[in-house]
Amino acid sequence: MRYILFVFFITSAAKAQQKKTFTNNYFDQPIPADTPVIFAPGLVSDQFGNRDMAISPNGDEMFYTLQFRGGLISTILHSKKINDKWAKPEIASFCGLYGDLEPAFSPDGSKLYFVSNRPMSDAGKTKDYDIWYVTKENGKWTNPQNAGAPINTEKDEFYPSIAKSGNIYFTRAVEGREEDIMVCRYENDKYEPAEGLSDSVNSVADEFNAFVDPDEQYIFFSSYGRKDDLGNGDLYLSKKNEKGEWMQAMHLDKNINSRGIDYCPYITPDKKYFFFTSNRHNIKIPFAEKQDIQSLHALLQSPLNGYDNIYWMKADDIFGR
Repeated sequence: MRYILFVFFITSAAKAQQKKTFTNNYFDQPIPADTPVIFAPGLVSDQFGNRDMAISPNGDEMFYTLQFRGGLISTILHSKKINDKWAKPEIASFCGLYGDLEPAFSPDGSKLYFVSNRPMSDAGKTKDYDIWYVTKENGKWTNPQNAGAPINTEKDEFYPSIAKSGNIYFTRAVEGREEDIMVCRYENDKYEPAEGLSDSVNSVADEFNAFVDPDEQYIFFSSYGRKDDLGNGDLYLSKKNEKGEWMQAMHLDKNINSRGIDYCPYITPDKKYFFFTSNRHNIKIPFAEKQDIQSLHALLQSPLNGYDNIYWMKADDIFGR
């Protein structure tokens, strides 16, 4: 049956990858072309929901989020390259108790930002989602710190993206809609109150999960509810003009966007690859052939079972799309 064959291929490919020595900055995966492909099937993208991506500036660490049932379980996974070999992903040392997601490195790699609903103190109760960060001590990421006001408020803040200037971009709920993209500018050694981006980026629809170029010359983000939205949320790109203003956002083409949700954009530090998350799948009901319990289990245990997967592609021509 075609589903059994498909899952067998994915599983075999994953086992073959596991036997390899991961020597490049991307788990020794075959380099993609200009069409999105699942990143590291069976290793990173598996039968569970996997989303977000953050690679250290020197290419030796990777963080991403494992999320199950819309956030019922959400934790950050970590892999590190040691002696040119990537270690098997494990739960990050600062995670495993609360709802954690959306890791993002500072441009110099000295801090790792993330989102969490953890309490402000060990004895406290979980709270709304805030932006936190960790720093490295003795080779380990430790000492989680809440980013504090004015970045964090009594509302949820999500998806940090940090520029070389120190400006931090993120998502926050606003009056009348679920989310908009905000920026707290770093001036005179402190953060200014959050501002919403212009209507070239934000709209009457929901905008969320923005990745900003460290030099702040372009921004990728997701939006749900626009007229050109193909499904449950699509990816868009806005660039700055000569005056430093965000230009009208462009909808990325159908080669990238799908009828599922497409979000969590990310450009690697070397600017060679574009990562994003999608829950696209190839399940069609009714099935082309009658399923039995074995084939159905195999389908549900494959990456393309309807949960999120991480995709990647070359980034060299995406800016012209």
